[in-house]
Amino acid sequence: MSKRIGILTAGGDCPGLNAVIRAVAKSAFGFGWEVVGFEDGFQGVVENRFRWLENEDVSGILTHGGTILGTSNVANPFRYPVGVRGKPPARFRDESEKVVACIRELGLAALVCIGGDGTLSIGAQLLRKKVPVVGVPKTIDNDLSGTDFTFGFDTAVTCATDAVDRLHTTAASHHRVMVLEVMGRYAGWIALYSGMAGGADVILIPEIPFRINAIASCVRERNQRGKRFSIVVVGEGAKPKGGKMVVKRRVQSSTDPIRLGGIGYVVGNGIEHATGIETRVSVLGHIQRGGSPTARDRNLGTLFGNKAVELIREGKIGYMAALRGSEIVSVPIGEAVRKLKLVPKNHPLIRAARAIGISFGD
Repeated sequence: MSKRIGILTAGGDCPGLNAVIRAVAKSAFGFGWEVVGFEDGFQGVVENRFRWLENEDVSGILTHGGTILGTSNVANPFRYPVGVRGKPPARFRDESEKVVACIRELGLAALVCIGGDGTLSIGAQLLRKKVPVVGVPKTIDNDLSGTDFTFGFDTAVTCATDAVDRLHTTAASHHRVMVLEVMGRYAGWIALYSGMAGGADVILIPEIPFRINAIASCVRERNQRGKRFSIVVVGEGAKPKGGKMVVKRRVQSSTDPIRLGGIGYVVGNGIEHATGIETRVSVLGHIQRGGSPTARDRNLGTLFGNKAVELIREGKIGYMAALRGSEIVSVPIGEAVRKLKLVPKNHPLIRAARAIGISFGD
């Protein structure tokens, strides 16, 4: 087996990426392997842009947010944007053979792809072209099947929970309804976990369509009990019954062109109109993606990175590191990207939330 491996980070950035890079590289160095770091995700592979990683490159990066290798969420080698950089692409081209050639020329035993469903779906396609891919699950959305949790999720939840805590004091002072819109795309994991941890009164997630009247009823009932403020946490993919998600814009060159955003204002305006109570909206946005990863994400990223190297040593190409219970295991990449992991309607946190009086707007 070749003693040289590659590594890339693709898709949206995420706290804990550097922890994985560090773990992969240091674990590989322990076996005397060489490590190639591709710059800006698959763009670096297509354009043959990479650098040899040494121990000093990955020392001291555990606590850093972002990724030292850079990333791209539009550089899909099977649908590669062609045109002037910085402008919308006029067309797309299949450049996957350049990836195959690059991996062969470098003589890599495996390419470690760190990413979410988009990145690992590309990895699954590359496997069919005999590119040796091993996956590491990354996304703040926690919507990747095959693993209980992805790294980056805990940091995003911690950030969102802090925002809920801060909104409580201003909401109580002004007797307002405060609506916090959080990320998560089509899954409600961030909204559910941060809403519960922050003591929200209403939690709106994509998996449970809401009715404004039901939310307004909850707010009015709280007022009648002397609770003159309410906190609503809404996932960006939440939608009203019979309605659609709010799309902020579309980026056609991206693996997933839909950019959600704006549901918080729809909910806020609806509450104020239905109750007459002053309502304010905060959109947390990319703050959830940035900054230093939590201790849990640093540890999880390190475990995943080390597992990726173990998979390569064992010849388990086409597998992804995953968390199942308290164990780090491996699952086929194809299984991990077969479908999005959505919040089950009977999830223990949902049952507990309903039991203590939290509304889901249904």
